[in-house]
Amino acid sequence: MDRSRKVSIISSTPSLPWLASGAIYGFCAALMLVVCSVGSVRAEGITPDLPKLDRKEGSIVQMTVNDRRFSISLADTAAAKEFAEMLPLSIEMGDLNRNEKHAELPRALPTNASRPGTIREGDVMLYGSKTLVVFYKTFDSTYSYTRLGQVDDAKGLAQALGSGDVLIEFPKP
Repeated sequence: MDRSRKVSIISSTPSLPWLASGAIYGFCAALMLVVCSVGSVRAEGITPDLPKLDRKEGSIVQMTVNDRRFSISLADTAAAKEFAEMLPLSIEMGDLNRNEKHAELPRALPTNASRPGTIREGDVMLYGSKTLVVFYKTFDSTYSYTRLGQVDDAKGLAQALGSGDVLIEFPKP
């Protein structure tokens, strides 16, 4: 059966007269708009606007890893402010999943967790209320974190952190 014959059979079907009239195309276009709109709402729900990084004086902290110093711009969050007040801090951080270093903080910080969707190399986050996490690779994640800050220039961060446990120092600002 050739293609032209299929079209004539469908258009001559009495139970589907709207199919031949082009209404199906309008319906499909409307359906696509609805699906795309719902998809964008879902994407916004999964990837919320993260707190802005605060580049004002006093909102930058330093992180030293194996004699390499990295500047971190703190997020404008209560957790980031309390983290800065906790400094100076020397903390042994273990490796997890070959993309992050993590360690328990001496005390809990306030949380405002959200799912960032994509974790970026250099993100400094809080998992739960006491686990400090420094990410050294970019990847997608469904976990929820409270944003603390971002390493300003993450070049060389993965190499400095290495593959095992590492001592990271956060001096008082």
